[in-house]
Amino acid sequence: MSKMSSPSPATEIGDHYSTHYDRLGDEPLSVAIADAVAIFLNEDVTELEPIHYSINADALERLFEPRANGLRSTGSVTFEYSECRVTVTGDGEIRIKDS
Repeated sequence: MSKMSSPSPATEIGDHYSTHYDRLGDEPLSVAIADAVAIFLNEDVTELEPIHYSINADALERLFEPRANGLRSTGSVTFEYSECRVTVTGDGEIRIKDS
């Protein structure tokens, strides 16, 4: 399994998993999501379907990338990926639960 570029606090509570991604880091959001889903499913990230089968990864990156006036702190996107429901929030949280 690939490792996230920087450690992030993560919690596993019952049927969901939550972690934060580094919004100013070099790792693409789509990679952070795939890594988090792999951890949740206890699978190697290379065994997951490509994320672009579920969502336009470029559009997702643009939604949450830093803006001229700072980081986005509101909003969220929820989608299905590898039989999981993934929610990404403007404050950098990635939440995963069974779909």
